[in-house]
Amino acid sequence: MRLSEMSAKEIVDYEQGERLGVPGRLDARIDETTGEIHAFLFPTNRWTPFRRSEDMLEIHWRHIHTIGEDMIIVDRTK
Repeated sequence: MRLSEMSAKEIVDYEQGERLGVPGRLDARIDETTGEIHAFLFPTNRWTPFRRSEDMLEIHWRHIHTIGEDMIIVDRTK
């Protein structure tokens, strides 16, 4: 699966049933020596009264519960 395909899937928190969003832009934290993916990073846009702020949400590979056709289910309690 390509990184661009992952960025189109909605991310859902398994424990809380919370929708974390559709990444759109997705980056990966990769170990340069082994090529293993450690985490995915994607921006979360939040509106404040005066400006739009962009924070990065980091989902570690060990937190990914399932990657489905339309969504990625994560369990951040692991």
